[in-house]
Amino acid sequence: MASRTAVSLAVGALLACGLAAPQAAAATPAHSCSRWVDIDSFSDALDKTTFDGTFVGNLSALAVDRDGDLAALSDRSALFTLDRRTWQPESVVPLADENGQPLDSEGLVVDRDGTRLVTSETEPSVRRYAPDGRLLGRLPVPDALRVAPAGRATSNATFEGLTLQPGGRTLVASMEQPLSGDQADLVRFQTWQRTRGEFALAAQYAYRVDVGLGVAEVTATGDGRLLVLERGFTSGVGNTIRLYLADPRGATDVSGVDELSGQDVRLVRKTPLADLEDCPSLGATAKQPQLNPLLDNIEGMAVLGTAPGGRLRVLLVSDDNQNAAQITRLYSLTVALPHR
Repeated sequence: MASRTAVSLAVGALLACGLAAPQAAAATPAHSCSRWVDIDSFSDALDKTTFDGTFVGNLSALAVDRDGDLAALSDRSALFTLDRRTWQPESVVPLADENGQPLDSEGLVVDRDGTRLVTSETEPSVRRYAPDGRLLGRLPVPDALRVAPAGRATSNATFEGLTLQPGGRTLVASMEQPLSGDQADLVRFQTWQRTRGEFALAAQYAYRVDVGLGVAEVTATGDGRLLVLERGFTSGVGNTIRLYLADPRGATDVSGVDELSGQDVRLVRKTPLADLEDCPSLGATAKQPQLNPLLDNIEGMAVLGTAPGGRLRVLLVSDDNQNAAQITRLYSLTVALPHR
């Protein structure tokens, strides 16, 4: 996400252009998932489609661009621009590493100057790209967060989420799963602080995930807190998707703690907002067993703006893994934030 100023500009662009859901599989008045969250609509319009010869799927992250359009990141090294009104692709650029090789691209931020910050979870890394896909550089990563044997992380379980806090100075990346040696329900949030235009390593925080779940995405709310998407999958049962509000302020900097146990450290505070299994299905169908047919492998999340009453307008997207049994689905939510 962008700074508070950039968010305001993006929100203004969205509202000025009258962003609305496209023709969706279902679109109904707001329906309650919980005290805090309503689901307004969903759309399967992108499912199993192509654009300019590129498969439109495998979507792992969303971000609002400076002009109000949406940036959608595929974990197969493709970055799409989606029209702010229809959510249909307008352009796509390929991404690559320093050797011209594809990424396992998972997290996305559109910076204040339009630069794309993109995580790859195989190393892991955070790289900077121009809007046309040119590689501009990369940020430092702590040795412990690197995939073993270089570090203590597990491949395919590292930087899954990325967001920029208000003011544009603090970047936050969320690890999907714990490091080797850390308590099994504690994952690390790594931050970078921008100084003189460059991001340098900063504090690291510990966040407790629900049993069997991992962190799929983090998104700044605009007031210093974070929306956190926790996700899990059980074969024959389906996906578990839970939305939390997290507050890292006051949490202990654990960058110097080798093995997290949850003792003698202040964790990131988290407040449950909704279990998406409790949302009305809105007539959705699933291609595989799900406790709620609305659900799929939700990975991406962006705050689009504000709704009446100050609630956040939030868009989610599922990653279909280019699998016939899964769906690329967009979800429109309104989210009320508990008072601090």
